Amino acid sequence: MFSLATFNVNSVRARLHVLIPWLERHQVDVICLQETKVTDEVFPQDAFRDIGYNVAFKGQKSYNGVAIASRHAIEDVAVGFDGTNGPVDASRLLRCRVQGVSIVNTYVPQGRAIDHENYAYKLQWFDRLAALFDAEYSPAEDLVWCGDLNVAPKPEDVHDPDSHRNHVCFHEAVRQAFARTRTWGFEDLFRRFHPEPGQYTFFDYRRRGSVQRGLGWRIDHILVTPSMAHRAKDCSIDLQPRLETKPSDHTVLMATFDLS
Repeated sequence: MFSLATFNVNSVRARLHVLIPWLERHQVDVICLQETKVTDEVFPQDAFRDIGYNVAFKGQKSYNGVAIASRHAIEDVAVGFDGTNGPVDASRLLRCRVQGVSIVNTYVPQGRAIDHENYAYKLQWFDRLAALFDAEYSPAEDLVWCGDLNVAPKPEDVHDPDSHRNHVCFHEAVRQAFARTRTWGFEDLFRRFHPEPGQYTFFDYRRRGSVQRGLGWRIDHILVTPSMAHRAKDCSIDLQPRLETKPSDHTVLMATFDLS
């Protein structure tokens, strides 16, 4: 079996007390992290190596940051989109290959407000991802696109859809942008196994008891090409990390595959 997880840690150093014990318990082959909020020179790589994980990362001070940790060799590491003067958004996009599986770990911009320039930039992000997939990959290969995508695709992916229609993570334009990128050749793996509503990966800190009250959003995703979907055995949300002391506002989404 091959297992993969994604987790927006909202500061990797502040969340090691949650993340490292979780990895020791579950021993996933790969975990993709977002919002690590740390520069590369002080990324806590020894904490991962001490429990048998290799790690690749790209970060910046206080904001953004992505990392991939694996119990296997991490190959063909690349960051960001191609730009005139080097990678663009390097701390939001990290790609690699593990055990023959291509992995694209993304932290899509949140957008701030639908009338803000950051929202237009967010919509462009999905188009740039589609162009990247066209240039670097094929829908026929084993590919996983995952991370905090900052979009709830359907009404059942947000606790109160009627009151959030103008939210940057649920507005119609961002849902359409996400859907266009998905048509490149991706299946929403969680929905293969869990079509029921009320399944969330993000719970706002500002809402007391949000996990227990079901006041969440499903904005973290694992999307896969057909060959990976056919070999998937499970995809599930683990709420326990969100219930720990001083947790991230996100929790872990994980999947398992039979690659034999």
